[in-house]
Amino acid sequence: MNNSQASEFPNNIDDEMLPEYDFDYSKASPNRFVTQTDDSPVTVTLAPDVAKVFKTSEAVNHALRALLSAMSKVTK
Repeated sequence: MNNSQASEFPNNIDDEMLPEYDFDYSKASPNRFVTQTDDSPVTVTLAPDVAKVFKTSEAVNHALRALLSAMSKVTK
């Protein structure tokens, strides 16, 4: 007689996870220990030629803010 859990579930390559790991995400709740902010960063991929000019995120943000400022002056 074998009491191991492995003997209860035969090795089936088609099964990715055992049934006990089947998690019902509809009953999940958010992590209460994580602060919720609206200022989450956004990741943007720059083209290689643009990335050569703008080495840091601060440089990109500075250029974009200058562009936004110029655009708002034109639209007014």
